[in-house]
Amino acid sequence: MEKTELKDAFAEFKNLKNIDRPTMMGVLEDVFKTQLAKTYGTSDNFDIIINIDKGDCEIYRNREVVENVEDPDTQIALSEVNKDSDEYEIGETYAEKVEMKSFGRRGILNIRQNLQGRIMDIEKANLYNKYIAKIGEIFTGEVYQTWSKEVLILDEEGNELRLPKSEQIPGEHFKKNDTVKAIIKSVEMKNNTTPYIVLSRTSNEFLEKLFEQEVPEIYDGLITIKKVVRIPGERAKVAVESYDERIDPIGACIGVKGARIIGIVRELRNENIDVLQWTSNTQLLIQRALSPAKISSIVTGEDGKIRVYMLPDEVKKGIGKGGCNIKLAGMLVGQEIEVWRELPKQDEEEEDVLLSEFENEIEPWIIEKLQSIGCDTAKSVLALSPADIAKRADLEDETVAEVFKILRSEFEE
Repeated sequence: MEKTELKDAFAEFKNLKNIDRPTMMGVLEDVFKTQLAKTYGTSDNFDIIINIDKGDCEIYRNREVVENVEDPDTQIALSEVNKDSDEYEIGETYAEKVEMKSFGRRGILNIRQNLQGRIMDIEKANLYNKYIAKIGEIFTGEVYQTWSKEVLILDEEGNELRLPKSEQIPGEHFKKNDTVKAIIKSVEMKNNTTPYIVLSRTSNEFLEKLFEQEVPEIYDGLITIKKVVRIPGERAKVAVESYDERIDPIGACIGVKGARIIGIVRELRNENIDVLQWTSNTQLLIQRALSPAKISSIVTGEDGKIRVYMLPDEVKKGIGKGGCNIKLAGMLVGQEIEVWRELPKQDEEEEDVLLSEFENEIEPWIIEKLQSIGCDTAKSVLALSPADIAKRADLEDETVAEVFKILRSEFEE
């Protein structure tokens, strides 16, 4: 490495790498000391003077002046240093400048490779520390490349972030140059490679951060988000609370004519978002979570499950499309909720039969599916259309037709 090449290496280190000056000086000194130890057996008696601004480096080898040399690495003969003049005496230190060419071609190559390796390690550490501190924050970047299992996104400095398929909202499709907004979920170091930075659009925290961006009262701490539950791409429930009686937390989150929440809904690909007021009263929280469905009564069973009783007309609204409404309500209170059909007063005296009584004619797994959508009696099934039952209980049309046939025959008799 000639002097010009050394200057080029310093310039690359200084100008192209985001490394602070003390760290830079320490790395350069350590790289040269490593090579000195390989070449001379030790680096303890060398002074390294580095001028980052000029891209220059000077190395001096210090040896003790002695009469008879016992260790040539640390000592030098008086006769050798005074062969041209009598400037030195026994016991003094003789400083000799080390030229770069003394390292040899292989040594110069080692210095350059060692320096490049250290630069890469520092860059990885800086990138890791930068994004570790940003976990839980919103990130906006541009799609660079898409694959079947993940999307590659670049930040302003060209660093790579990943949005795995599992962290994408179902049905999302991205193409190159699309702008993507997501939350920084995790940062991992795998086998000393570049930090693996994972983004997420399906986490509850992402929805919470979107509300913070859109609702100033949440950002300022006037409204608190107590809990967020989601079925990404389908529906979400956000429980909020205000410590100021003058502030309507639900109205503030929705905004005038839905101005605030509409932006969040669009960002989440039209995910339905229910905003409700938080309460520590579990039964009241369930009523709010299942609204607009009207609940007749709520009972907690010995098995810990909560049974919600509704009139037949309310069951469909309470369960929601694909059962997502009742599922989210359960996630919100942290307990499993079952919807039970309650007969209206005029039908109380009419004969009805529990589905469990048909186990000899209808397979148990089919009965379980029917019960999961709030149909626990024969009449509760017959009150709905076969098509509705098939869709909500995820059953084949032929299976539903057979169930209707069995249940109708019970009442015809």
